[in-house]
Amino acid sequence: MRRATAVMVLATFVSGCDYNRLVGLREQIDAAWAQVENQLQRRNDLIPNLVEVTRGYAAHEKEIFERVADARAKLMSAGSRDEKIDAAGELGGALGRLLAIAERYPDLKANQQFARLSDELAGTENRIAVERMRYNETVRAYNAAIKSFPTTLYASAFGFQPQKYFEAPEEAKKVPKVDFGTRPESAPRPGQ
Repeated sequence: MRRATAVMVLATFVSGCDYNRLVGLREQIDAAWAQVENQLQRRNDLIPNLVEVTRGYAAHEKEIFERVADARAKLMSAGSRDEKIDAAGELGGALGRLLAIAERYPDLKANQQFARLSDELAGTENRIAVERMRYNETVRAYNAAIKSFPTTLYASAFGFQPQKYFEAPEEAKKVPKVDFGTRPESAPRPGQ
């Protein structure tokens, strides 16, 4: 009887410590995600200015502007972390297409405001990549902890569920196609 009681006390103590460790890991995920959101917000703040400068040179590229606007709105209205991760990937792909426009419009590429905004966006994308990496490392540690034995026996009962990784969108993994052709005849120059 004493032995069974000792085992129960020990199991309770160990699971209590493990529970606290899981809570700590989940808090680290939330903190890492907050940093990702900070950088996503920074990117969202840059987008309207970048779109406006680009629109002045490539007004007929309406589909790209609509995709950027839709993706940005989707990210801003996303509720859950999973929805934000998906929307951020979609926005990244749309921004890539927007920036590719500059290759077709040398005047746009030479515009100082466009250059400054695209440099700021590139810096922000790098920050997002760093924060995504940190977030994913934290998610990996947490997911491994809740899937390891004996934690896996009770983790889900206490509400600890696997977290989704923030992976780069499929479009980011593809090599971009750059067309160095000339400006289309129908493309108006700014101020015309």
